[in-house]
Amino acid sequence: MSGELSGATALVTGATAGIGRAVALRLGTLGAEVVVHGRDARRGADVVREVSVAGDGATARFVAADLAEADDVRRLAAEAGDVDILVNNAGVYRFADTAGTSSEMFDVHMAINARAPLLLVGRLAPGMAARGHGAIVNLSTIAAGAPARNAGAYGASKAALELLTRVWADEFGGRGVRVNAVRSGPVRTPGTSEMGEEALRTVSRATVLDRPAVPEEIAEAVLFLVSSRASYITGAILEARGGQLALG
Repeated sequence: MSGELSGATALVTGATAGIGRAVALRLGTLGAEVVVHGRDARRGADVVREVSVAGDGATARFVAADLAEADDVRRLAAEAGDVDILVNNAGVYRFADTAGTSSEMFDVHMAINARAPLLLVGRLAPGMAARGHGAIVNLSTIAAGAPARNAGAYGASKAALELLTRVWADEFGGRGVRVNAVRSGPVRTPGTSEMGEEALRTVSRATVLDRPAVPEEIAEAVLFLVSSRASYITGAILEARGGQLALG
């Protein structure tokens, strides 16, 4: 599999930590040129350095952008240039009940989790289609398909992303661009660790495997969907949730 993605360019949003970092490193291992997106230049430089030693001839560069700002998203697309792979990984999750969800909190979820992918796909997918090939993977969550307490804004934004995934699969599929999503369960990342170990453990008890994933496990699902092994898969929501417990 080494060099499987040689000659391909990939943009990974939110690539300076967690799942995004794991995806960027695996893409580098397979020979892709990786555009590492994030907000922290120091962490971005660290990932670029890691990618550069991940595989023979792997290269990477960092582009900073605030995905809550539409103009910055458009600038990110312009600086990324022609890409063959787009991984919409960056996301925000803040928890509150409905009464405690402010309009600003709702707006930032929709802006980062749904609008930013929309703008990136709108700017980058037409180029993929013109070249006759491309793969897009959107990172979703189990909260997109089932109600989760205090996660209404988060779940709604990811449900929107899943519907957009299917829309884009239809819109660009006839011109060689595949669009899929990975719906993950609990994952141990720097972000989720801020929730506290007990909270992460509680969520993990709802999985058959009875544990959170590590970022590399979700990254492997993403890598499968962007690879030629998934050449007949588009418009799919691949669950990497650790299994659903039976009722009763």
